[in-house]
Order: sequence, then structure tokens, then C-alpha cells
Amino acid sequence: MAGLASLISYPALLSLGLPPVSANVTNTAALVFTGIGSGISSTKELKSHKSDTIRVTILSLLGAIIGSLLLTLAPAKTFQKVVPFFILMAGILMLFSIRRKPTTDLSMNQSTQSLLKRLFIDLAILSVGVYGGYFGAAAGVILLSILSISLTVPLPVSNAIKNFTSLISNLIAILIYAFTTKVYWLMVIPMGIGMFIGGYIGPIIVRHVPTKPLRVCISVAAFGLASYLFYGAYLK
Repeated sequence: MAGLASLISYPALLSLGLPPVSANVTNTAALVFTGIGSGISSTKELKSHKSDTIRVTILSLLGAIIGSLLLTLAPAKTFQKVVPFFILMAGILMLFSIRRKPTTDLSMNQSTQSLLKRLFIDLAILSVGVYGGYFGAAAGVILLSILSISLTVPLPVSNAIKNFTSLISNLIAILIYAFTTKVYWLMVIPMGIGMFIGGYIGPIIVRHVPTKPLRVCISVAAFGLASYLFYGAYLK
């Protein structure tokens, strides 16, 4: 529904004794199945917004490659210190997006955006791709928050673009991880089955649930995850 599967899956892997980096890459591998399920379920939204989907996917893909390579050079432990603040910002952005009025006229939206604003948005999407490839947890909700602010389209459309983009980015990231670090594939299988089911039914739920309450729930969940990770990084 919102890219918050890692709210449960990443801490669960840590609780089973996996090192943070291995938990991160194993979680990313399982998230591929979320993207497959949601991609199948979101074909309607994706077909009607091809240009935006392609642009966001390319930027995120480039970022994911950079982030995945960075993970092979530097451990994610130090990066965990700033992760809670990224997720907190995502929750705040999602709350701000409630005031946006959705429209399906993307050409009007794109023509009125200044070049500087478009460059800033593209840089933000690229940065989320780097973050997703490097750490991964809650990258989906961060990207969804950015898309909800930058694209004046209904939430189901932003969510569909986010889901497809996350699928491609995670696929590339896991290909790099498979040759550079340890992935616990036996844990990927059961998690992947559950995530495929959740990925498939998530977009269906988003189409029928009122948008404003859903955005508030996503924000609250993001704040909860940020608090959990902040505790683990600074107080535990």
C-alpha cells in the first residue's frame, strides 16, 4: 500500500540474528516480490502514465546502482544514524501532500514547473534511489512522499509508479548484492510469498480507501518506523 513492508520485515530479520547488512540485502531481495505483485495489480495506472514512470524509474535505477556499489565499499552501520531522519521527513512530506489537489492532466503540471524545480525533484528521486540501493528500509514510502508532492496525480497513480520503480531498483540492487555480499535466500522465499500477496492486494486497497485518511495512516506509520530506528541507532 505504501512501501512500509520494511516496518516489519527488516526488524524481524535483525531479531533472527542477521547482521545489519545481511538483513538489509535479504530484505531487498524479498521486496522484489512486492514489486512483482504490485506491478501486475497496477497495470491500469502505469499504462496511463508511461512518461512519468519511465523518468522516475531511470533516475531511481541510476541511484540504486550507485547505492548498491557504495554498500560494497562502506558498511551501512554509520548510515543507520541518518535513516530515521529520512523516514521522519517522508512522513512530514506525506502530510503536506494532503493539501495537493490531484489531477490527471500531467502535461499542464509539467509545463508550469520551473526548470529549477524539476531539477530539484529529479535530484531528490535520484537520491532516494541511492538510499534504496544502499540501505533500502522504507525507501518506498520516501519515494511515495516525494511523488505525492511533485506530481499532482491521485495517490493510486503515485503508488503504482513507486511500486514499479522500486521493483526495477531492487532487481538491480539484488543482482549486485548476489555477487558482493551474503543474502539469506532461504529467508527470502517465505518473506517473498507474503510480500507478493501484499504487493498484489495493496494497489487494489488504495483505489478504494479514502485518500486523506490513508495519507495520514502512512504518515503515522512512517513516524513509528522513524522512532523505532532512532531508538535502535541512538538509545539502544
